[in-house]
Amino acid sequence: MFCFGQKSCSILLVCVLCTSPDSFLCYLLTFLLFHSCYAAPAAITQDLTDKMFTFPQESNTAYVKLTPKRVDFGAITVCLRTITDLNRNHGLFSLSAPPSDSNAFLIFNPAAGGIQIYAHNKQGTFRGDYKVNTWHSICSTWDSVTGLVQLWLDNKPFIRKYVGGARIKNPVIIIGQLIKERYPHGGGFDKTQSFVGTMSDVHMWDYTLSACEIQKYMLDRNLTPGNVLNWKALDYTTYGRVLTEQKTTCSCTE
Repeated sequence: MFCFGQKSCSILLVCVLCTSPDSFLCYLLTFLLFHSCYAAPAAITQDLTDKMFTFPQESNTAYVKLTPKRVDFGAITVCLRTITDLNRNHGLFSLSAPPSDSNAFLIFNPAAGGIQIYAHNKQGTFRGDYKVNTWHSICSTWDSVTGLVQLWLDNKPFIRKYVGGARIKNPVIIIGQLIKERYPHGGGFDKTQSFVGTMSDVHMWDYTLSACEIQKYMLDRNLTPGNVLNWKALDYTTYGRVLTEQKTTCSCTE
């Protein structure tokens, strides 16, 4: 008798009867059962208009991996909307360039307040009024030619700051966790820097959006969707406890 059990598939405990340790059938069944536990969640492409990702608890396993339509960047614009009650360090958008550039492009909210934009592990700090339990619209840009990053927070532009940086290639992009040194497939992140809250309308472009285009995003008016990540046709994979929910709006009258 050969018994198969796996911690990550706690509800599954299968015992396979084998006539001998070298039985082909035994190995085949074991392989299939092993694969059913370890297979990565399937990526899907979906129109997420009027939807949002909810990360309901601190975790080192819950995140969303985003698959970009392009993989070579000399400039980047990322826009997203988010709400959280966190007062500690947490990442909002994490793009790494394996094998070693973990903060190739990162939007980070430090415990001290404000927002930090990283490019190639060098940061620009912006002292914005980032309140908890409040929806915020965030856009950030970076250009490898000028080396400048800029933050827009709730339709307010901040001064541009120099961080430098070369082109970014073959990225891994996730939301919900902070990539440290390398992308740990399926988990192993630092839960004390995980995101807890809700995120929506994530777009990414391989160029710096104009001020007018960023204002369109902020005001939700006829935006040109991202050509790298497009919330209306998002290619993504969820891991752990991440909910895809409908946005809710309420107009109450007496």
